[in-house]
Amino acid sequence: MAVLGAKVFFLLTGFAQQPLLRLAVGLSDFGALAQALVVANTVNNVIVSSATQGVSRAVASAPGHEDEALRSALRVHIPLSVGVAAAMAVSAPLFAWFERADDVVAPLLVLALVALLYGVYAPLIGYLNGRGRFVRQASLDVVFALLRTVGLVAVGRAFVLRHGSGVLGTTVGWVAAAACIVPLALRSTGIGKPFSAAAPPPGVPRARAYVTMLLPIAGAQLCTNVLLQIDIALLGRFLSGSAGAGARDAVRSWVAIYKECQTFAFLPYQLLFSVTLILFPMLARANAEGDPEAVRAYVARGARLAAIFGGLLVGVIVAMPEALLAFAYGAADAGRGAGVLRTLALAQGSFAMLGIATTILTSLGRERTSALLTLGAVVAVAVACTLLVPGAQFGQAQLVGSAQAALVALALALIVAGGQVRAQTGAFVPPATALRVAVALALCLGLGLVMPHLSRLVTPVVATAVAIAYLGLLAATGEIGAGDAALLRAMAGRRR
Repeated sequence: MAVLGAKVFFLLTGFAQQPLLRLAVGLSDFGALAQALVVANTVNNVIVSSATQGVSRAVASAPGHEDEALRSALRVHIPLSVGVAAAMAVSAPLFAWFERADDVVAPLLVLALVALLYGVYAPLIGYLNGRGRFVRQASLDVVFALLRTVGLVAVGRAFVLRHGSGVLGTTVGWVAAAACIVPLALRSTGIGKPFSAAAPPPGVPRARAYVTMLLPIAGAQLCTNVLLQIDIALLGRFLSGSAGAGARDAVRSWVAIYKECQTFAFLPYQLLFSVTLILFPMLARANAEGDPEAVRAYVARGARLAAIFGGLLVGVIVAMPEALLAFAYGAADAGRGAGVLRTLALAQGSFAMLGIATTILTSLGRERTSALLTLGAVVAVAVACTLLVPGAQFGQAQLVGSAQAALVALALALIVAGGQVRAQTGAFVPPATALRVAVALALCLGLGLVMPHLSRLVTPVVATAVAIAYLGLLAATGEIGAGDAALLRAMAGRRR
């Protein structure tokens, strides 16, 4: 519960950061930061996920020698973090050349320091997780979320007032937040206990064995995070190519609009990520026990629930994209991004279900198939963007083309992944569920096409009404029934 609460808090603060940053530094600077974050978010997410999972597994596998396991892991992660940060700094000019955006070099050099500090912080969090110190882990994550938000917004705003541009200030604030959280984490964990490298204690992995275990985790995370960022990375390049010299500010502004749309479009994936955390261990255990019927039942139930609840968020977004954008970013941005968000929400809904499919395959020991599917999706999005975006008219048309490319590629990837899951387990999203959810989404889309402009005051109310209409249609068509209500009551009774 502590970790889940911290995760929800982290997501909420991350969601709130975007409008606050847009307000603090302005649309153009927000777009430049979004381009720098293509690299920074990819690197940071891989570092955090792989280090947390790797160290947690190593510590949990060394009962009685947890501190030695931490020291062993730090001997790997600290040199790795230095190497990753150096590589990120060296590649900053290359990425700027690719994006045709020289102004992102300085922010990326600063963000390399963030990657370095994350490489120290994440193993410490993994140690707390492996020791079962979940409240301490959650507390540090909550504190860091607050520090990061304050640093990004406050220092970014200060740079705007003093220097006229806040891009570099936001990154400096992020570094300051990371520099504060690392000592706090070290106070909770220490740096472990030394041991003889020639004869490590029982359960403590040697460096080579640990790296061998770490690489598949990092590789899977890299593919996933590149898939999350590839469309906006290519969009920045294609916008710069269409705008010509002297139009950098316009490019940054349009990238910012796309980033604002991503804020809402990523919500289904963030919601369904929690489903993967529950589904993975259940499937792994049923598979290990050689129980194909249990595997089939878990897959069918998990995929069905993911489709229903993922569709709920997508339905609300496609029904009122302009109102949601106006609620967070203002009417001017909403007018330029509404059509983009409607398409991008469907694309990211497909991506969220693709994540469910790859999680199922990974939990069944098909890690290579899962990685190849994700890599294939990356290539598909890149190819589709290259075909649809450069030839479109500069500005909004290119944003729409990028969202359409992502939708086509991710929908095809989902179809292939769903086929693989069904071939392995005999189940995935039940066809009747897929049809009913599609009809409910079509209803939400129809509502959106006739919906008038909404004020910020009534937007949450209308969003709630759309969600109720979506669920009501599923109930009327028999998708949601007494069995689901009984399941919810049983879950509530177990919690009590």
